[in-house]
Amino acid sequence: MTPADVQRTYLTLLLLQTLAASLIWGINTLFLLDAGLSITGAFVANAAFTAGMVLFEIPTGVVADARGRRTSFIMGAATLLITTMAYLGLWAVQAHIIWWILVSALIGLGFTFFSGATEAWLVDALEATGYEGAVETVFGKGQAIAGAATLAGTIAGGFLGAISLGIPYALRSFLLLAVIAAAWRWMHDIGYEPDRVHKVSEQARSILRASLQHGLRNPPVRMFLFAAPFSAGIGIWVFYAFQPYLLELFGDPDATYLAGIAAALFAISQMIGGSSVGLARRLFRSRTSVLITMVALGSLAMVGVGLAELFEIPVGFWVAIGLLAVTSLVFALAMPMQQAYLNAVIPSKQRATVLSFVSLSGSAGGVVSQPALGRVADVWSLGTGYVVAGIAYALQIPFLARVKAMDLDADKVQRPEEAPVVPGEGFDT
Repeated sequence: MTPADVQRTYLTLLLLQTLAASLIWGINTLFLLDAGLSITGAFVANAAFTAGMVLFEIPTGVVADARGRRTSFIMGAATLLITTMAYLGLWAVQAHIIWWILVSALIGLGFTFFSGATEAWLVDALEATGYEGAVETVFGKGQAIAGAATLAGTIAGGFLGAISLGIPYALRSFLLLAVIAAAWRWMHDIGYEPDRVHKVSEQARSILRASLQHGLRNPPVRMFLFAAPFSAGIGIWVFYAFQPYLLELFGDPDATYLAGIAAALFAISQMIGGSSVGLARRLFRSRTSVLITMVALGSLAMVGVGLAELFEIPVGFWVAIGLLAVTSLVFALAMPMQQAYLNAVIPSKQRATVLSFVSLSGSAGGVVSQPALGRVADVWSLGTGYVVAGIAYALQIPFLARVKAMDLDADKVQRPEEAPVVPGEGFDT
């Protein structure tokens, strides 16, 4: 297998997985409201999803490190298939919120099988096949591909949802079958050999001990762990709150198709952001400089989104949708830089588990931020929620500044004439 084959497999899996997931992204909050939940109830269900990610993140990360990245990925797709069908059933019977909380937590379980495993598989396989380029450029391609898939999925989900909000969930189930088939055919562990001899419990204890060493006790990773609740945690609420908020700003609560179109615009922004990684590498000397700049811009954009409710209908709609597109671009441009940095300071054997630690920290922030900001929206307004979210998002800057001050090799943007940073060797604990 060549580096090109590895990238092709990674991008194909990311395309299929994101397409399946994004079918409901533009209408999920509307789906929950249509099922009889209040705005607070909808975000409590979303918080249960992130709580499930917190609960299962580390165990599933251990599965990826102990039993293989491919096994973890397929288990994730299968779990999402079952829980998506369960969501359809709950919607059909207008189930009590307790059931939504339970199934949402299990959906979180499905996504935790993906987090860490896919990224660790890519980095290990690239290294094993002799890839000599910058890792962030591959992650940037992934962001662009994910944006294209989101564009197609959210537009389709928005228009299909206008017919019936249950159709996108049914189509998602069929696509998840394709995800499972593709992973079974092409995703083989390369550059990493799962330990199938020792007991899982023994491996789990060993991996967790080593992961603590290379996670919480690893200074740069620790700072990213502290920043994640203000990044991923806030980002979850920002994305799902735009659906009812934009309809409110537009002045037509029945214009469901707008949610799909808006999500598609964000996907285009994601594609632009992911494709701009090369430009960022030419403009900045360090990855943390890119991250800090993007966080500052994103924070200002979120506050602006909240203030858009002060404009007349539908002017505020256009102001908000433009600024939300900026936040999407910011996320997409910053993420490859963070992924490249983290993979450069984490050893291969513990990579999936440590990356799951970072994902867990972000999910933990979402458990708190979603019901809290949902409550702010219920008591005051969704616009106020965005203002508060923008302020909270900026709180990750001090942690990123601390990482920048460490001045590690992993922080340096690789120039074409320079040797690449070897993953896992950027920091010696």
